[in-house]
Amino acid sequence: MNHRLVALTAALAGALALSGTACAQQPTPETAPASVLFWSPQDRERVFRSMETVMPHALVSRGAGPVRALPTGEPITVDPTAYMAAQRVAGVLVIQDGRIRLERYGLGIGETDRWVSFSMTKSLTSTLVAAAIADGSIGGLNDPVVRYLPGLAGGGYDGVTLRQLLTMTSGVRWDEDYTDPDSDVARFLSEPVRDGRNPVVSFMSRLPREAEPGTRWNYSTGETNLVGTLVAAAENKPLAQLLSERIWSRAGMEADAFWALDQGGREIGGCCVSAVLRDWGRVGLLALEDGMIGGERITPDGWFAEAGSKQADTGAPGEGYGYQWWTQDDGVFNAYGIFGQTIRIDPERRLVIVILSAWPNATGRAHSAARRAFIAEVVAAVDAAPQA
Repeated sequence: MNHRLVALTAALAGALALSGTACAQQPTPETAPASVLFWSPQDRERVFRSMETVMPHALVSRGAGPVRALPTGEPITVDPTAYMAAQRVAGVLVIQDGRIRLERYGLGIGETDRWVSFSMTKSLTSTLVAAAIADGSIGGLNDPVVRYLPGLAGGGYDGVTLRQLLTMTSGVRWDEDYTDPDSDVARFLSEPVRDGRNPVVSFMSRLPREAEPGTRWNYSTGETNLVGTLVAAAENKPLAQLLSERIWSRAGMEADAFWALDQGGREIGGCCVSAVLRDWGRVGLLALEDGMIGGERITPDGWFAEAGSKQADTGAPGEGYGYQWWTQDDGVFNAYGIFGQTIRIDPERRLVIVILSAWPNATGRAHSAARRAFIAEVVAAVDAAPQA
């Protein structure tokens, strides 16, 4: 997963660089580094809880509604202490049947501290698409992308559908190589704003087609930003406002969130909502409960069953890609972000697992293996002691 997650860091790097920050080894609200990859582990652990102080963000209001209670359930016999220390984990949350079976904090944060999601935000952006379909602002997944983003007309995205954009099967060329300063992912958030045009749309409109739409999966951070731009255009509202109105103010979130902005002052569709641990758990519950909030459905019926199942083959055995969710053939689906951010949805067990981390490296096989082992331990404990 190295190449696709590092791409998100590149996207954030561009946003940070264009927000007027300077490259430095000690990030502060006044001077932030140009890329999280260059931060020391200590700096990451300190700033991941306060990203809104180092780059522009929009507020995602929780509104004035009641908080969704997460009562304490029967504790599972898992001690996460060693895992959390070894993998620099800031929070672990295990919810089954709406009850907390494990909640633990590390790295000096507590229940009122926000933590940045990185690419977990992709799954939120996908859910806003579903909400726009439900309210009629978007006709459906087979709609052509250029209907909502006419600035893409005449380029590689002619004939590409929203479904293909969500599954990253547009066939449009995209280079994820972070080590190459001329790669698409290294340059697209450096596109200047010209004549008031959306700079991401301007950049993406120049990319050529390499394959027929729907025939090849290619992870593209730029395309997730297009998804966000599309739903904002369809609803004629900023993404942070949509997230507040559709989800944050209705799903019983306990705290406001923040969404990072790009060089054009728009929310980064594929990155960087910051929220508290329990609210990330409530995001997982929204997916587990198929978009139901207080007896009202905010997404089309069966959306998450479809979004969380394999829509595109990534080449990884037993895995795939849905509508901005990473899928497993056993029915589990996941939201992932660099440095170990995780929301795991297990419909069969009615289980949500959230892990917030500051891994010493953005990605790595050893980190991923440790996460898999810890999750397997949690699942085994849940299976051995089901809730009454």
